[in-house]
Amino acid sequence: MSKTKIGKAAPAFYLPATGEKKIRLSQLKGSNVVVYFYPRDATPGCTTESQNFRDRYKDFQKANTLILGISQDPMKSHEKFHQKQALNFDLLSDETGEICTKYGVLKLKKMYGKEFEGIERSTFLIDEAGVLRQEWRKVKVPGHVDEVLEAAKAL
Repeated sequence: MSKTKIGKAAPAFYLPATGEKKIRLSQLKGSNVVVYFYPRDATPGCTTESQNFRDRYKDFQKANTLILGISQDPMKSHEKFHQKQALNFDLLSDETGEICTKYGVLKLKKMYGKEFEGIERSTFLIDEAGVLRQEWRKVKVPGHVDEVLEAAKAL
């Protein structure tokens, strides 16, 4: 069940991150934060989305906005993907799906006739006070990062 509501505090998280860190949302106050949930490391759509955020990183910095990617992949997978794509922001691992559930991004999916629970590509924009300002669900990758950047600049 999603606990996200525009204009309310974003659901808290404390997760392992690339570079042997742990990141707590409450420690990021003072900066806007883009949290994008993606299905899997090293898949075509997720790779393109991550590269797009990487390529616009400096523009997000100018808008006082941090970028965090979250999936259910283990840290070993995140570290490999992070290094291979030369990402300039952290990836967080939510292997249990607890944070994915709080943000309401776990959905029933079908692939090759099999049903499974997986992450629906979604992005959340949180302001410097920790308040959720915008969310994008069922994200289509082309043009998405530019749209998120414009929203971040408007905060």
